[in-house]
Amino acid sequence: MSKAAPKKAVAPPPPGCTLDINDPQVQNAAIRIQASYRGHRSRKELKEKGPPRVLQALKDVMLIEGSAARLECRVSAFPDPFIRWLKDGQELKDGPKYRYVFEDPDIVALVVRDGELADLGRYTISVKNPFGECADSARILVEVPAKIEKGPESTKAKKGATVTLTAHISGEPAPDVGWAKDGEDIEEDDRVFYDIGSNSTTLTIKRVAASDAGKYEVFVENSLGTDESFARLDVL
Repeated sequence: MSKAAPKKAVAPPPPGCTLDINDPQVQNAAIRIQASYRGHRSRKELKEKGPPRVLQALKDVMLIEGSAARLECRVSAFPDPFIRWLKDGQELKDGPKYRYVFEDPDIVALVVRDGELADLGRYTISVKNPFGECADSARILVEVPAKIEKGPESTKAKKGATVTLTAHISGEPAPDVGWAKDGEDIEEDDRVFYDIGSNSTTLTIKRVAASDAGKYEVFVENSLGTDESFARLDVL
């Protein structure tokens, strides 16, 4: 019986040629490779199917005044599609206010900046390529603190006249509105009452008497804030 040949020593790898699977950089590289493969696989499937499809629908989002909102969906389309975003049927141009975002392999988004009440509405994405077209929609809901945009103006009136005090208001959700005189809530009747519109409130005082003179306050409140304003009525 012959002796077994001695085992040859295995030389260590040259410096810099080893991989530590626990190294965060190695893990990040692996994630990027996987994402690239998914993108390649996704594009292969898209090429076979042709017409655009929405893979993940848009969802309603809440926008707080002064902040930004992002509407996002996943689409499949090959060749690469032409993307349009619309608000209430009107096309939105990519720019400082609205930013089109494209993230591989299939994420498309719209960022709405500097949120304001006017951004409330229904947003639609239109995806079109030579094989067809698809679309999806969602709403941006805006929250704005209650605010008195313009308060009532102080006035003078003769006895027996009719006086109206008007304030311009805003807020979303729509704010609760109240009026007070000299710190006491006004109890409405057929002579003294107030109306509340979509963006204004008006206090009406009929057959003005000397006792109606004083300081009138209007106040608004919703879940995000409160505001108030004052005016004075002098009776001649």
